[in-house]
Amino acid sequence: MKKQKLAILGSTGSIGTQVLEVVRQHPNSFEIVALTANGNWELLARQINEFNPAYGLICEEQSFSDFKNAVHTNTELLCGADEIVHIAASDEVDTVLNSLVGFSGFIPTVKALKAGKKVALANKESLVVGGAIINQLLKEGKSSLVPVDSEHSAMLQSIVGEDPASIEKIVITASGGPFRDYSMEQLKTVTCEQALKHPNWEMGAKVTIDSATMMNKGLEIIEAKWLFDIPASNIEPVIHPQSIIHSIVTFIDGSSKAQLGPPDMKVPIIYALTYPGRLALNTPRMDWSKVQELTFTPVDYGKFPCLKLAIESAEKGGVAPTVLNAANEVAVKRFLNKEINYIGISKIVGKCLEKIDTDKPVETGTLIETDKETRELAAQIN
Repeated sequence: MKKQKLAILGSTGSIGTQVLEVVRQHPNSFEIVALTANGNWELLARQINEFNPAYGLICEEQSFSDFKNAVHTNTELLCGADEIVHIAASDEVDTVLNSLVGFSGFIPTVKALKAGKKVALANKESLVVGGAIINQLLKEGKSSLVPVDSEHSAMLQSIVGEDPASIEKIVITASGGPFRDYSMEQLKTVTCEQALKHPNWEMGAKVTIDSATMMNKGLEIIEAKWLFDIPASNIEPVIHPQSIIHSIVTFIDGSSKAQLGPPDMKVPIIYALTYPGRLALNTPRMDWSKVQELTFTPVDYGKFPCLKLAIESAEKGGVAPTVLNAANEVAVKRFLNKEINYIGISKIVGKCLEKIDTDKPVETGTLIETDKETRELAAQIN
């Protein structure tokens, strides 16, 4: 296998650090060309000192001096979020692993695809807000896109070699987060600390809150719609507390295929990097000689209104998913800052979807304007 030259956008986050764990296991298969981070300059400097990439970028300008002093390699050091798009499109890069959080990941994804790169996508918002634009780019150019999310990786692994027209339904599993057994009354008093304790996965704060509200699953449904060209109405979320089965694909003949494994993000990461091949990975295996309990229950949309709002946005189309995503990003930040309570997240998202015109063309300029308008409104709603 040709040595892949990687740019990791968001290398200090949960996904980024696990990508580097994979690279450590296969140093002859991957070369780190660029590493970027938002503000965690200390970890970024340690990563650069270890991997000696050609480029290292910190977004927060106030951290640049400390960052520069902590790096002891010949790496070219850059500052400012605007520089990320240049890294994404660099001639020195083969594969861009985009693990940026939120709408900020959309433009780098577009730039990388326009430059003919392979994009390993862990930034689901790219497809949520601009799926139509990205799919058009994939049809026009020599670029490719492979999902990193465990659920979408599972879907891809289940349909390799299958005729897309034979897919009847996709079942996307969800752990249900920390509040799957809570009553409606209990949800009213949920604290930020409780919401950040996910039972199965270790993730960043924003994604962990999205998992608690199940907005994460809604965004993943929109993402799957674009990845596999399937109506959102044919994608069914179910609660699977064990997080062993990551997705199931049902075909028109009634058979189903699923991808199973312990909850470990390094598995979908290495699959995205090596697709359609595979590399060995030192990671936990399932012991099928032991008794296993795999359970499934339907989603209670009353307890998880964010998921319902996401599905409705997917079915409505236009810029509705952009409004959904922007409102949620602001609401989650406000919850983490303890400005609003837990149930206030879905209320803010719902009000933004009611008040903002979503019947607009899906064009880059319109998406940026809608995102800005939504954020301003979401910041004001109490």
